Amino acid sequence: MPEKFIVPQFIDKEDQILGPITVRQFLIMLVAAFSIFIAFKILQFAYFLVFTIVVAGLGSTFAFVKVNGQPFHVFFVNMLQTVTRPALRIWDKRHTEAELREFMKSQISAPVKVTPHKEKPESSRLRDLSLVVNTGGVYKPEEDI
Repeated sequence: MPEKFIVPQFIDKEDQILGPITVRQFLIMLVAAFSIFIAFKILQFAYFLVFTIVVAGLGSTFAFVKVNGQPFHVFFVNMLQTVTRPALRIWDKRHTEAELREFMKSQISAPVKVTPHKEKPESSRLRDLSLVVNTGGVYKPEEDI
């Protein structure tokens, strides 16, 4: 009897801790709140307001926004990778002048391949081989002589 395995369901669903808020969202908002608190202690009020708006906006975006069903941070990382990689991928990159010179020096003439020439079997030998194949090996040409 084959073994039965339990297949986990809903593996893409995150654990929720406070109502609909997941652990990831909670941690992102906790980091944002902590950085806002530090800014409150360090910065003047006008700078603090600007900093708070920026950090709260970024924190909310990274915590709650989904693009194509994926969290925003996954989309953001994919976007950064797409922007930083070259847009055109070239398979045959051009060689430098030094590489071409080195290649020309090291190039040795390729050996000429000689194809082996097989002699055609004589007609009696061909007849014997076809009889061996057709009879399934029952016919033995050595006994015929």
